[in-house]
Amino acid sequence: MAERFTLTGSREGGPAPVTEPPKTTARLRPEPAGTCAPPPPAATRPAGFAGTLAGGLLLTTRPRQWVKNLLVAAAPAAAGQLASPHTVARLALVFALFTAAASAVYLLNDARDAESDRAHPDKCRRPVAAGTVPAPLAYTLGAALALATTTLAALLCNAATAALLAGYVLMQIAYCLLLKRILVVDLAVVTAGFVMRAMAGGLALDIPLSRWFLLTAGFGALFMVAAKRYSEAVLMGEGEGDTRALLRDYSVGYLRFVWQLAAGVAVLAYCLWALEADGGQEGSLWRQLSMVPLILAVLRYAVFADRGHAGSPEDVLLRDRPLAVTALIWALLYGLSVAGL
Repeated sequence: MAERFTLTGSREGGPAPVTEPPKTTARLRPEPAGTCAPPPPAATRPAGFAGTLAGGLLLTTRPRQWVKNLLVAAAPAAAGQLASPHTVARLALVFALFTAAASAVYLLNDARDAESDRAHPDKCRRPVAAGTVPAPLAYTLGAALALATTTLAALLCNAATAALLAGYVLMQIAYCLLLKRILVVDLAVVTAGFVMRAMAGGLALDIPLSRWFLLTAGFGALFMVAAKRYSEAVLMGEGEGDTRALLRDYSVGYLRFVWQLAAGVAVLAYCLWALEADGGQEGSLWRQLSMVPLILAVLRYAVFADRGHAGSPEDVLLRDRPLAVTALIWALLYGLSVAGL
């Protein structure tokens, strides 16, 4: 019997044609707006002393950062006034006050950022974020330490040093609350913190601060800060390093421009300072020679900054042997100039 076809193409009276199910393309279901991957689990408490309350409090104060406060000896060293016991005792006091003030700020900062730190792959190990130190306790101790530091400075130091330390504490608290989220201002505040340390020793001992000293210290600090931010931005672009929110608003090119500009101004200011002594007279030969190792040190550090390896300045300064030797040669030459030889 002949087969007849309908208008749809099917055969009338024959078996139904075998049809393949329509092919579908697998698609990923889009994530609802406003959602993200769950944060990583909070770090467990470390074993040993670091896992105790006392150990957690000590780690929160960042002992590795205390070396920055040695800058209080910069002005007396530049003036050649480090020999007397009175000077050493006064500098030890200022060093202790700045260390306590910085520790207070760290306690307040970690307590405030505890929730966001728990979602960070590295910062989740901070004692407050990990639960080793309760946040209310960190707030209380931080506020008490800040108040005690400014009070002791008013009682034991002159008015200028006490005012400088109080300004430092207020500026750092404002930085934790707001200023660290404002472009350029965050760089200026961190730089100002270093300059305040460098000024403190001079103010405590009534040593006049040269304009060249302030320019060298200010732009030298900006060079270090901008190089650190640049290194963090480079690593963040490679999927590593810090996830500081403001870094996403800076371009790598801009941060490179800032640290290069700061390095150039710092070197120029130091050279003008080395060539000029008190009263406008020509500087000593040793001070002029000290320009050479200083420039070499800046160039050497710039190598690490350009590679994005200057995220931890203290590690660069301590682990790179040529840089350390260059710094020692500079210190020797400058010491000879201060001694008047």
